[in-house]
Amino acid sequence: MKNQEQTGIVFAAVAYILWGALPIYWKLVDHVGSFEILMHRVFWSFWFMLLLLFIMKKHRTFVKTLKLMKTHPKQLLALSAASIIVTSNWFLYIWAVNTDQMVEASLGYYINPLVSVILGVTILKEKLSKPAILSFILAAVGVSILTFSYGVFPWVAFTLAITFGVYGLVKKMVKVDAEIGMALETLTLMPIALAFLVYFAGSGQGAFGTDTLITTLILMGAGAVTATPLLLFTKGAQRIPLYMIGFLQYIAPTLMLILGIFVYKETFTPAHFIAFTFIWLALSVLTVGRTKWFKRKTKTPVQAA
Repeated sequence: MKNQEQTGIVFAAVAYILWGALPIYWKLVDHVGSFEILMHRVFWSFWFMLLLLFIMKKHRTFVKTLKLMKTHPKQLLALSAASIIVTSNWFLYIWAVNTDQMVEASLGYYINPLVSVILGVTILKEKLSKPAILSFILAAVGVSILTFSYGVFPWVAFTLAITFGVYGLVKKMVKVDAEIGMALETLTLMPIALAFLVYFAGSGQGAFGTDTLITTLILMGAGAVTATPLLLFTKGAQRIPLYMIGFLQYIAPTLMLILGIFVYKETFTPAHFIAFTFIWLALSVLTVGRTKWFKRKTKTPVQAA
């Protein structure tokens, strides 16, 4: 059991490291329009997932699930909604990275767990714990500092957090295998992506095949870099407790923040530092509040001295 958990930690940690390093990949094609990159990401993700399903011998299950969707319109609608939501998240993320807003994008993924808690309370009627309430207060202070310091609400961060949070909620409500689910989601929008890519090629606006060979290969590789961390995460999540995922999930936005500040030289002022400190405190309280240790301590009655 211990070896299983160690393997799970490695899988999940590598997944989050890859997600955190993903901006480097998109920066390689920052001369290509964000929308065109998005269409390639959707298109190649589907074909990469289809290839993986054949390798994993899940292609027959995929076909069966696809047929079942015809008789379960609500499931199909939910998957379609999930694909639109996650594609919107992908677009904003690529756009933020390639317009030098990586620091704000990292803030969005730090805020995401808090958004997930709000959705759980409002939609799934989950109980709001005391650590969660304290986390919201600390996070609100951090966001307020940023807003008042710059006079602009961090809409990129919040849109990324909300779209990914809603996507997670929809995925929680639709019980489909992770790999098959992603294949179905990308299939939903793949024809639209193909239509746009054909238009870009026909009008001479597309970079695929007309730019350098490296650009073409990077665009084709968008499917692999999208699916690989997801598959590693799925394998990891099956082997480790939920609270451990809570700790590991901050690897990705931390790497993004480091890349934004030290590699791509984005602005990081004292106001940013103070605001992020409140966000980090909020996440620490939320994460510790979810651990078995904290729950065990709070449930243990106080002994008389």
